[in-house]
Amino acid sequence: MSVKTNNIYGKIVITDKTIERFIYNVAMDCYGIVEFTPKNLVDSVVDFFKYGTDVKGVKVHSSGDRIFIDLAVIVKYGVSIKAVVEALKESVKYKVERFTGMIVDTINVKVMGVKN
Repeated sequence: MSVKTNNIYGKIVITDKTIERFIYNVAMDCYGIVEFTPKNLVDSVVDFFKYGTDVKGVKVHSSGDRIFIDLAVIVKYGVSIKAVVEALKESVKYKVERFTGMIVDTINVKVMGVKN
């Protein structure tokens, strides 16, 4: 899918893959996020056979004027997981809405582990 919008200059189309890469960069700037990881074994196998086409741990689905985001992250050891996840959600929501001009409906974050 892709996000489509119109303005006075014409049609704008932003693919879900572009939004996924943008979210990856935004999230890596958030304090406490170490890395992204595939959510399950199927995603791990798919990532193994693909050569850098997808961003692991970030899934975007768009429907109409709404964007749905799923993230699977590893958090830095010793930080408040709740605080890191809330800051991550706020940052991603704000920046994606400004980037796309669309509404972020939900952001689901799955903490897969902790790391130094």
